[in-house]
Amino acid sequence: MNDSSPSWHISPIAENYELVTDFLSSLRSRKNLSPNTVKAYRTDLIQFFSFLLYHFRLETLKGFDLEKVEPVDVRLFMGALIERGVQPRSIARKLASVKSFYRYHQERGTITSSVFSYIATPRFLKRVPAFLTEQQTEKLFNEVLPSCSGAHPAQQKSPIEEDFIAMRDRSILELLYSCGLRVSELTGLTTDRLDLDGGYVKLTGKGNKQRIVPVGRDAVEALKKYFEVRRNFFRIPLGGSAESLNYVFVTKKGKRLYPMLLQRLTKKYLVSVTEQKQKNPHILRHSFATHLLNSGADLSCVSEMLGHSNLSTTEIYTHVTFDRLKDVYRKAHPKA
Repeated sequence: MNDSSPSWHISPIAENYELVTDFLSSLRSRKNLSPNTVKAYRTDLIQFFSFLLYHFRLETLKGFDLEKVEPVDVRLFMGALIERGVQPRSIARKLASVKSFYRYHQERGTITSSVFSYIATPRFLKRVPAFLTEQQTEKLFNEVLPSCSGAHPAQQKSPIEEDFIAMRDRSILELLYSCGLRVSELTGLTTDRLDLDGGYVKLTGKGNKQRIVPVGRDAVEALKKYFEVRRNFFRIPLGGSAESLNYVFVTKKGKRLYPMLLQRLTKKYLVSVTEQKQKNPHILRHSFATHLLNSGADLSCVSEMLGHSNLSTTEIYTHVTFDRLKDVYRKAHPKA
């Protein structure tokens, strides 16, 4: 056996390992996971078996006995990842991926036991997500957004283009904050999934999980104005529709809004609101959850609106609101 120095590299042999490709095919068909999730599993498994090729001095994985891997080998893999600067959270995810791989082949009878029965997942500190205070949120919607409208004369935009961009950006931020959408959910949102009269949006989240989330009054109003401006900008006849505008949010060329543009426009407005390092669309998702919990919303309801499959994922937001709960307790309890 070799040591765990970081000189090992990703191997084409691991990329084409039959047992890995079989497992990934099973994930796609059985669990209906998103392409990005399957890709993450693939990356983690290729990294693990590339390490084993180096560690055991193997030239091929054909006929390799998975039960040959012992706890010490897994720990050496973890150590090699740490040497490369991989964070504990990412290491935990990689181990979970490999553990799922072993469990799958144990269920199929490829192996009789799993080394991961003896491996404890490393603990890591849960990072409290960045969020806007309620005062910062008010500043964003009541001061920053109105002041940015028509503020780019040097770019020589026509008034109707300025209106389109201003109303699109406002409705994007309103919807992100009103519903706690993920980036992929917002950029992939189609007009048939949005019911402004009913005040709700149908979303498809991770793992193709479906959910319905209420849309707040301000977001509904912003979206109605945006659709009117959009119709005029693209010269769509009243009652007409263009296939290219099937998506709710589009570029000025009528194409689907892409994540990088969403990141840029979000940062553009948030830079005047917060000094936090994170100025991405997710900060509005975090603010959505935090403000709901601050106002007494039920944790399970917030979890459902966020599209979390596990309530523990939502519990991280309770850390953010604990100081407020202590303050309420001190003010309300007679013996506080």
